Amino acid sequence: MEYTSGAQSWRVVIRRALGGLRPRRRGQRTRGWSVGVPLIGLIAGLLFTTSARTADGTALRDDRRPQLAQLIADERSRVAARQQTADQLNAQVEQDTAHLAQVDQPVKQAREQADSMRQAAGFTALHGPGVTVTLNDSSRRASESDPNGPDNDDLVVHQGDVQAVVNAMWAGGAEAMSIMDIRVISTSAVRCVGNTLLLHGQVFSPPFKITAIGEPTAMHSALESAEGVRQFRDAVADFGLGYTETVERNVTLRAYDGSSDLRSAQVAQ
Repeated sequence: MEYTSGAQSWRVVIRRALGGLRPRRRGQRTRGWSVGVPLIGLIAGLLFTTSARTADGTALRDDRRPQLAQLIADERSRVAARQQTADQLNAQVEQDTAHLAQVDQPVKQAREQADSMRQAAGFTALHGPGVTVTLNDSSRRASESDPNGPDNDDLVVHQGDVQAVVNAMWAGGAEAMSIMDIRVISTSAVRCVGNTLLLHGQVFSPPFKITAIGEPTAMHSALESAEGVRQFRDAVADFGLGYTETVERNVTLRAYDGSSDLRSAQVAQ
């Protein structure tokens, strides 16, 4: 039965329904399905016709992906606008503080103390020799037909892998570090959502690049001896993950320019 036309489908359904409800001749047995089938057809026809008239040639289930993409774009624009406003306010605060420090001795002393800690805190650019480590997902794909093969978790870079490299480089004497060209400070947290990296409110896709300034030989030795890094290198051989380590003769790490809000802090002695 076709329900392309509301009027046509209704005529067919009603005719068959009435045919099933007609009284039987004497001696002829009435079967339950002979009544049930027309009624079911009648209800189905009602549903199909209602759907056809409601849709009116369009899809009842709208594709919300364009709206979602637009929402993401709007939120990014809003965040960028607020970041620009925050940058302007910070510049104004810096200018007013510098002016006040010229006439207020306590403010001047506090400013000088803060300036002396900016480099250690990551708020100034730094350049020098170092090491860059890049981690990448495998190009292979998990196969349902091979139960003994790798699954999806085996083929992507995890949060623990990035943390293992970061911790090893700090242990190897790194003086400063950046992840995806964003300066790492004391409040930085390495977090992964799926196979993406979340750092200071920004989301990054692999490959993940970690660069540290320091003595390259010492950091290389620390990477070689770190258990988490060794496990990742084994996975590189087994599953095709990506690991590259490059010695930098002179690399520049930009100053951290994001939020530095703290709930509590203590000045180092």
